[in-house]
Amino acid sequence: MDKAQALYGFWSSFGLPALDEQSAYDSSTMEQLEIDYPYITYETAVDYLDAPVFIGADIWYKSTSWAEITRKAEEIGAYIGLGGRVCRYDGGGVWIARGSPFAQRMPDERENDIRRIHINIQAEFLSA
Repeated sequence: MDKAQALYGFWSSFGLPALDEQSAYDSSTMEQLEIDYPYITYETAVDYLDAPVFIGADIWYKSTSWAEITRKAEEIGAYIGLGGRVCRYDGGGVWIARGSPFAQRMPDERENDIRRIHINIQAEFLSA
């Protein structure tokens, strides 16, 4: 498993489909991949030892309520914890910690029933 696959493994561990943002350009791409709400899109950025990387992700739900998506954001925050979490890859690991702000509600300008929460994390890759 490489560094990008470790990030995928982290984001896909929450019971929702997870896609690198470069794979989720628009609704037609999502239909081709047969992905429906809810899902997670995330940035893939990797670096080397002692170089923190700030990564964003979005949780997407189709609902008129913020309750379910807020619970999912809280689940992710609890999984990371206050001290962060290490996800292993071949030759090292990535330490994932909460970014600031950790979670932020975002409106969808196209549809009133789309809920999105933006998540910020800090990742440090523990290998050269």
